[in-house]
Amino acid sequence: MLKDTIVAISTSLAESAISIIRMSGDEAIEIAGSVFSKDITKVAANTIHYGNIIDKDEIVDEVLLSVFRAPKTYTREDVVEINCHGGVYISQKILALLLSKGARHATSGEFTQRAFLNGRIDLTQAEAVQDMIVADSESSRKLAIQGMKGSVRVLLDPLIESMLDMIAHIEVNIDYPEYDDVEQLTNQVVLPQLRHWLIQLDDILSKAESGRILKQGVKTVIMGAPNVGKSSLFNALLEEDKAIVTEIAGTTRDLVEGSIRLKNVTLHLVDTAGLHETHDLVEQLGIEKTKRAVEEAELIIFVMDSTREISEEEKELYELVKEKNTVMVYNKMDLKKKEGIGISALQHEIGMLIEEINKRYQNHQYQLSKTVINNERQIALIDKARNFISQAILTTEANYELDLVTIDIQNAYTSLKEILGEVKREDLLSALFENFCLGK
Repeated sequence: MLKDTIVAISTSLAESAISIIRMSGDEAIEIAGSVFSKDITKVAANTIHYGNIIDKDEIVDEVLLSVFRAPKTYTREDVVEINCHGGVYISQKILALLLSKGARHATSGEFTQRAFLNGRIDLTQAEAVQDMIVADSESSRKLAIQGMKGSVRVLLDPLIESMLDMIAHIEVNIDYPEYDDVEQLTNQVVLPQLRHWLIQLDDILSKAESGRILKQGVKTVIMGAPNVGKSSLFNALLEEDKAIVTEIAGTTRDLVEGSIRLKNVTLHLVDTAGLHETHDLVEQLGIEKTKRAVEEAELIIFVMDSTREISEEEKELYELVKEKNTVMVYNKMDLKKKEGIGISALQHEIGMLIEEINKRYQNHQYQLSKTVINNERQIALIDKARNFISQAILTTEANYELDLVTIDIQNAYTSLKEILGEVKREDLLSALFENFCLGK
């Protein structure tokens, strides 16, 4: 499969100034040369050439053609990139011409997959490439850059090597007990190392939560009694009139959603129907959705009316969220002053709330200067490794033979190697790279 030459349009398939068609493989330069107005078979690597794409002696387009020679390319194969005019028809015409000359249309993410399979990047770096493409904030961009530079490997390699040394040492003890020059390991010797690994893995997992928040944002639910200003606050945060605002209680009957990027965190906002007794069937369905949203929420903005005392209904609502990360907000503070975080949603005076939310998530920003794992697949495998090491500790404390302990250490080692893509999983690779866009 890797022996054939692949091609795809790497830029968006829409009208634009320039379109880039990328080709990679042993025959990339030969195929490109067969449709180019100049001989490029002997040109130097990393050079750009002006000319025309030709089809049956007819000029198709005026282009710039870049030549990159293996192994110093994105895929470690010969690569050619054609910068043509950005019309959809022109791009497709040149693509079809290259396909007719023997190239195969690349599948989603196949260029990056080849970079991984050819050893230029590991699997975490490949995932970081996709993270870079979909990054929608400065935080997610910085996390992606860290990943592309191989920071995950730098973080995990010492742990992996340490586990491998332990596995090898235990197996030598078991298979060659007569070797006097190799220290005989005991449960008492192994146990401190196991506990040290557990501390390291727990530390990685605790920091991973910061990475996940910086990358994905926080599910945020605005809730409170009916007609306290939830929808007005929602609109004020988004700086647009997305939710309907009236003085009639129960206006919001379904979930209304939107996102806002603050200084330290991205909020995925949900404006909810007020939780209260009602005989209106549509409103009841909205309230059920609200309950589910509250269960899934990572941040609750609990809105109260500053012009009146807290009601029994609001006390009951608070019981539902008191164990969650909750910000208590008093709305309509322009009418009556109260202690606490005060806002006037209708007047878009919400500075105190923004300040409080940024303060709660400022510690996560500190993690950007460190290696932070934020990929769900990687986090799951680290958690898996942690559980194996935890089991190894229990086995060691119970004074079982070390050949049983080493099974859990080997499983933890394999889990960490799988993060880097060094355990072959064809189903994993297919699922991962099919999420990429064509031409990447």
